[in-house]
Amino acid sequence: MNATQEKLKAHVEQALIAAFGADLAGVDPILVPASNPKFGDYQVNVALSLSKKLGKQPRAIAGAIVEKLDVSEICEPPEIAGPGFINLKLKTAYLEAQLNAIQADPRLGVPAAKTPKREIVDFSSPNIAKEMHVGHLRSTIIGDSIARILEFQGHDVLRLNHVGDWGTQFGMLIAYLREVYPDALTTANALDIGDLVSFYRKAKLWFDTDEAFQETARQEVVRLQAGAEDTLHAWKLLCEQSRQEFQIIYDLLDIKLIERGESFYNPLLPGVVEDLEKSGLLVENQGAKCVFLEGFTNREGEPLPLIVQKSDGGYNYATTDLASLRYRIQQDEAKRIIYVTDAGQGNHFAQFFQVARKAGWIPDDVELVHVPFGLVLGEDGKRIKTRFGDSVRLRDLLDEAVSRAHADLKTRLQKEERQETEEFINEVARVVGISAVKYADLSQNRTSNYIFSYDKMLDLKGNTAPYMLYVYARIYGISRKGNINFKELGNNAVLLQHETELALAKYLLQLDEVISSVEQDLLPNRLCEYLFELSQKFNQFYDRCPILQAEEPQRTSRLVLCDLTARTLKLGLSLLGIQVLERM
Repeated sequence: MNATQEKLKAHVEQALIAAFGADLAGVDPILVPASNPKFGDYQVNVALSLSKKLGKQPRAIAGAIVEKLDVSEICEPPEIAGPGFINLKLKTAYLEAQLNAIQADPRLGVPAAKTPKREIVDFSSPNIAKEMHVGHLRSTIIGDSIARILEFQGHDVLRLNHVGDWGTQFGMLIAYLREVYPDALTTANALDIGDLVSFYRKAKLWFDTDEAFQETARQEVVRLQAGAEDTLHAWKLLCEQSRQEFQIIYDLLDIKLIERGESFYNPLLPGVVEDLEKSGLLVENQGAKCVFLEGFTNREGEPLPLIVQKSDGGYNYATTDLASLRYRIQQDEAKRIIYVTDAGQGNHFAQFFQVARKAGWIPDDVELVHVPFGLVLGEDGKRIKTRFGDSVRLRDLLDEAVSRAHADLKTRLQKEERQETEEFINEVARVVGISAVKYADLSQNRTSNYIFSYDKMLDLKGNTAPYMLYVYARIYGISRKGNINFKELGNNAVLLQHETELALAKYLLQLDEVISSVEQDLLPNRLCEYLFELSQKFNQFYDRCPILQAEEPQRTSRLVLCDLTARTLKLGLSLLGIQVLERM
């Protein structure tokens, strides 16, 4: 609900009490945006819901409310329609005053959170010794956007990258490299990431088919856990090799993260088991230490256990996640912990959240949130893969987007007979390509699967990043053509006369409501929808209203509308992790 809606709601609540007494204090006035602009901007529907309670016709109730309703500063006189709807139309003067008020505000009228909190966003989370693939795209992009929005709202955000950097796979890889490539365990950068991935696959194949090698690998894990110098040195080299490759992608995507891998929590795992034993939750089952869960059963319909310590004394993901959760509450003092992972992990989060709650580790003022997302599919509707059946490398996918944006731009420049430097072309291609990938992902409801299509995401028309970047560049084209510096417009009054000016103004004033909703429900696609609709409303205004050719004071007023639109687009896109361009 935006600031205007909040004000109107308060007025209607007061009118309800004035008309029918204090018994109606707290009744929701059911104030909603009008379904059709011809009915105004907002509609109050409470009269219909009160008819039975008050024993009166809805129109009579609506009439009594309107008699006591003073919204003259905000709206035209209220009108009663149909069986008892109260229609409210915002005054043009009110809209002008609101726009004039946000001109000098860098936050464009969006208030910061009243009670800032320490929030953790756990996202990206690739595995060491493996390349980031298309499956990491959604977690990385969605998590970054959520973190940006929470930071903008004034929260103290800790961006954590919970990388898989511990466990059996390292014993397996180190044991294999000792046999085939010992230099990789003593020399930095002896392998590139592609070789490391190839060796990992071969090690896994050997591990799965040779019991003797399995035992050798397990001994390396024991040595790693015990801190054996040579094994620990090898492990650090492998981690650093992977980190360098991850950082190339994070730099390309402009992602900031603090790495805190599984190894960080390893010393805390025995304490997790000990505390669960003290709380009486731990049950021994076939030699393993487990917590039995409510609401989860196996195929035989028996209660499902969450294993926190295996029969051989080892730990698993759930133990690490429980340790990390406790650390984040006790040491990081987080009040909301947000995990951004694929929807397939939903049960895992529900299970270890349940164990933590049963153990009494979650204070009442701490909120745990799993932010699930669907799959990235190829144009055949199946999981996106290379022609060899492997997951697509994230770096290849991003490079391809930039390459296609580069080719599209060169074609357009040839058609327009425009001469631009190679530096300009490369920069525009980079911004457009990366933005297109990010926006295509974020504009989907994250809980759904979506089909990855370069052609659609790079289209200059439709709900795409290039479309919005083009609108932004168009506004700066107006400033160049008229030799206008938007920063020097000052606080010139906005005058709204044309219907497209009014529609644009009303939409500009909804930014605070949209950002507030994303802060709560963590659905960045709502911000995408808003920015796309705003871009469309600007284009309608641009097509119907002369700007540079208009007479004063209309000319300056329309330039202010252009500036507010550009600033809103820039702010909104920055919260999605998308850079803007003044020329394309």
